[in-house]
Amino acid sequence: MKPTVIMTQTQPYQNSQVNIYHIPLLETVKCPFDQQLLERTYDWLVFSSKNAVKYFIPYLQDVQVGKIAAIGIKTREFCEEQGIDVDFVPDDFSQEGFLAQFVIEPHASILLPSSAQARPKLAKELGNRGYQVEKIDLYDVVVNEASVKAVYDMTLSHKIDAITFASSSAVRALFDRYQNIQCQTLHVIGVPTQKILAEYGYEGIVADTQTLDAMIDKILEKGF
Repeated sequence: MKPTVIMTQTQPYQNSQVNIYHIPLLETVKCPFDQQLLERTYDWLVFSSKNAVKYFIPYLQDVQVGKIAAIGIKTREFCEEQGIDVDFVPDDFSQEGFLAQFVIEPHASILLPSSAQARPKLAKELGNRGYQVEKIDLYDVVVNEASVKAVYDMTLSHKIDAITFASSSAVRALFDRYQNIQCQTLHVIGVPTQKILAEYGYEGIVADTQTLDAMIDKILEKGF
């Protein structure tokens, strides 16, 4: 029998090996920003997510950039679908993996359009290296209260084998509202999300790579 999985990320996902309930706990909303920042020339434009690409596409023709980097294979693939050439993708699809491999010319200028809720590590570390970093809070993330309640109600049925979390914000959305979550396994992308889940007293199984496919592989390893 296929395991039944609640997947809480914003982007839809399909996998024939599991029964999926796609219930996004978060929604994205566009943020206003100083568009004069687009009048500059940047050596690098860094996309950290598909959402960053989606929200920045309307402005791409207005800014001059030398090269483009993407964190994650899905982000790169989405760029390519939109006709955006990507010059660099790290082997490890995390901020830490990106920082470990992203070595560029000294004092380069970097444009970083991302979520207002994004971890500050990427922008801070790049700035500490002497790069000129301009971070744009391109979109924000808000909790979908109806979806959070729907996930909780489904856990009460005891028919859910796993819940997946692709971000720390998704973890907080559920566990800030409901502390008694009954589910066989909880799966996360990345150690930072695992650490947030641990703060609520729950163990999260980390995917081998930061992809949804890798999370499903971990669930299948459990042999439900």
